[in-house]
Parts: sequence; structure tokens; C-alpha cells
Amino acid sequence: MTKIETYDATLRDGMQGEGMSLTAAEKVRVVHKLDALGIDLIEAGFPASNPKELELFGLLAAEKFQHAQIVAFGMTRRRDVAAAEDPALKILAECFAPVCTIVGKTWRLHLEKVVRVSPEENLELIADSVAFLVGAGKRTIYDAEHFFDGYRDDPDYSLQCLRAAAGAGAERVVLCDTNGSSLPHQIAEAVGAARTALGPDVALGIHCHNDLECGVANTLAAVAEGATQVQGTMNGIGERTGNANLVAIVANLQLCLGYDLIGPKRMVHLTETAHFVDELLNRNPDPCAAWVGRNAFAHKGGLHVAGIRADATTFEHRDPSVVGNERELLVSELAGKHTVLEKARAAGLAMDDAGASRVIERVKELEHRGYQYEAADGSFELLLRQEAGEYEPLFRLESWRVIVEQRADGKVETEATIKVWLDGERYVTTAEGNGPVNALDAALRAAIVQVHPHLANVELVNFKVRILDETHGTDAVTRVFIDASDGVDVWGSTGVHENVIAASWQALVDSLEFAEQKRPDGPRGGVRSSSSEARSS
Repeated sequence: MTKIETYDATLRDGMQGEGMSLTAAEKVRVVHKLDALGIDLIEAGFPASNPKELELFGLLAAEKFQHAQIVAFGMTRRRDVAAAEDPALKILAECFAPVCTIVGKTWRLHLEKVVRVSPEENLELIADSVAFLVGAGKRTIYDAEHFFDGYRDDPDYSLQCLRAAAGAGAERVVLCDTNGSSLPHQIAEAVGAARTALGPDVALGIHCHNDLECGVANTLAAVAEGATQVQGTMNGIGERTGNANLVAIVANLQLCLGYDLIGPKRMVHLTETAHFVDELLNRNPDPCAAWVGRNAFAHKGGLHVAGIRADATTFEHRDPSVVGNERELLVSELAGKHTVLEKARAAGLAMDDAGASRVIERVKELEHRGYQYEAADGSFELLLRQEAGEYEPLFRLESWRVIVEQRADGKVETEATIKVWLDGERYVTTAEGNGPVNALDAALRAAIVQVHPHLANVELVNFKVRILDETHGTDAVTRVFIDASDGVDVWGSTGVHENVIAASWQALVDSLEFAEQKRPDGPRGGVRSSSSEARSS
């Protein structure tokens, strides 16, 4: 079985798409999800290109990964500077990432119109840059930008660029359809020519964009011609119409063509991972996405349903469970009963198949009302605990109230008051904030830390709101998503309500209740204090 290396560019190329943005902390969460999925190489971006990238590389340097390696991205040296003196290349050489990918020109049009260097000088830029990084001990990948356009324009020169990179020690040469202008037969012809020109000892990769809706098909065509690395982004996000969709690439190559990519045990997490990335990006997962969409294995009345009941292969190309999807409309974008049981075990909860089925039915009911749990792992675990009989509310709510006042001078003040019962005692607290959620958080925290002091260490690190039924205007149902952290872990929680503040309250409470739950290795936030201890401190 031929091994195909997987290379994810979501955090760099994917972020160039309109409206795509993640914080550094969110990007770390994505890296861990991709690592768990079995992705081989994860491109984090160019270290120090901006404050967010600098923060991201600092965070990643301290993380441990089971499988994946982090890739730093850059470009060939400037024309007037030696590779060893080029600031950008020096940053790549000095960063922690073991793999560096550099992009260089292969199309004469760009040499004339963009970088304004001679063809000969461009070959020197490529060779010098690759050799410098290889000499610095980096596994070095060369991305041949606009290779397919260049090949159609001047095949001999575009192949010279590949030879320059390979001759300088590049571990792999990646052929890029940067404009997304190619069709599968054109990809096949050019990759075959590169394979012949470079010989069997030079490893090839493929990087496609989706401007002609051929990104995945072009990638498969390249693999058929000998490419052994596939690059893409989760759910195909990226500039213009997006990049080749790595989700579909992985499933097609492994399940349909028999290549070795992430293995069957990890493949069952494909749906969950794809939807996790969408949720963090505050996007609705595409219900009609191949393999992982809610409708990918959905069937409606008539002959189709009859056929499925007799033999699922009559109307399904694969068993949906192999990618973590389900037959029929998915209300949880998770992987079904086996995923529920797996998550229950991870939380230290005893649950049987019947209990998992009840959880799934409960989730279906809640998702019909607008809840989503792909990235709300904290809220989902609370559902599991309720079913397992191991859930205890953090407090009993009597009431909460928020007052927002705008003065004539334009200043806006927000005040929240909550009344809750903890361990038989009534607490009434009031706090101000820079908005309703901040004020509610401050008021609730002022009460509960008197009994649970370790929860003072939990911080809200992200807050997102999505309108679920835009046609209803200002009275539409809203879904709130909150990320919280105790300084070690990060978890998500969610709330849904016609009132955005009420939805925020639900998510806020879930984030704190999750922090209080006991983990298999002990309490998450620390040992709970007794009531008397808390009040005397």
C-alpha cells in the first residue's frame, strides 16, 4: 500500500480566504485536532511575520504532538541579499519547526512582471535558499508556485526550476496550481513530465486551488502520476474560491483508491474534525459536503429508503461510519454512538450503548433547536454527565438581571446582578462590566469563588455569536459559543436563545460547570473547598 504524505495548509493558506480568522490559541486547538487525525505536516505560517504569528509559534514551541510535525513557511531569498543574510530565511532557520517550506517562482511571466529577475538569477534564488535551509538542518520543501501555468508557457524552464530545488537538496518538490487554472488532464500531463525529468529519487507533491472546482480531482490526478504528498486545507477554505479540500482528498485516496494516509482508526474522526474547524471559524458546516456533510448520507422517502433498508450499498457509496458520519440527517456533527462512548470513557464516565443512544436522541432534539456541539466540548460533556447520573449543578439560580445604560455623553455602562444558592446559602452579587456578558461573568464569579475559589483561574478567551434564522431579523434565535481556559486546557461551551444575553448566560454557566467536573486524573480546577473553609478564608 503506497504511503501518501498529508500536508495541511489551513492555518496559513486557508486564512487567506475572506472572513477567515482564528486567534493564536484557536490555531493551537486546530493543530491538536489535525495531529489527532493523523495529518503528517501542519503548516503554521511564517514565524514573526506579524504579532499573531509570533504568538502562535511561541505557543506551538511549547506543545507536544503525537504524530504531526510543524512546518514554517517562507519564500526564496531576496535578489540583493545572500541566503545566509536574508532576514526571512534566517528566521526560518532559527525557528523550532523541523520542516520549512519555501515558495519560489517557476513562471516566466512572474519573473518579468512581478519579481523582475532574469530566468538565470531566479534559478540561483531557488538553489541558494534551499541549500541554506538544508544546511541549517531543516527538512526543506520547495513549493513551485504557478508551476502548471509556467509549464504550459515554457515547459523546459519550469522543469529547470524544479531541478534547481532538487539539486540543492530539497526533500520534496511540490507542484502548485496557484491560479487554480488547470484541469485534470493538464495536471496529469505536467506531473508526468516532472516525474520523468526529475527521476524516481525526487519526491513530488501537489498543491491545488479550486477556481475551476477541480481542486480535489486535480490532486487525485497528480497522485495517479506519482505525487506522494497532498496539500490542502480543511473544508477547502482559502483565497478566492478556496484550496483543494483535504477532507475529500484524504477520504478519496484512502477509501476509494487504497492509498495509506491516516489509517482506518483515525478516519472515523474525519467528520468531527472537519466540523470542529468550521465551528471555530464561526461557519455553518456545509450540509452537502462530500463524506462529512449532514446530507452526505441522508435519504428521503420512497425507493431510496426501501433500498437502504434492504441493502445500504444500493444507495450509498460507502458506510458513513468509516468517516464518522451517520446515515440520515445528522443532528450532532459527531460520529454517532461510538464517539459518544469514546468521549464518555475519556471523561471517566460509565455508559452503555443504551445510554449513548439516549444521548444521541437528546442531542438531536437540542440541535433541532439550534445547538451545535462540534467545538462545544464542555457543554457536550455536561450532557454526558447528566445521562450518566454524575452531574451536579454548580449552583441553583434564583435570578439574574442586566442593566445597560447609555448616557448623553455617549458612555455606556453595564451592570449585572445575580441571585444564586450555593451549598444552602443565598448569594446576591452585583458587578459592572464592559458589556452584558462581562458583567454577568464578573457577578457570577464574585459569588461562586467564595465556595469554589479555584474557578477564579478560569478565563473566557473567546466569544462568538451566530444568528440562526436571519429572516427573523432582530428577533431571530442566536447561538453563542464561548471558549474558556484554566491556563492549561481550553474548552468550548454553547447556549441558544431568542435573547442573546440569555444564550450567553447558558454558555457562561456551562464553561464554569465544566471546569468544576472531576476528571479521571482528579478535579480539573483543583480540589473543591468545603463551605465552611470557603467562608472563613
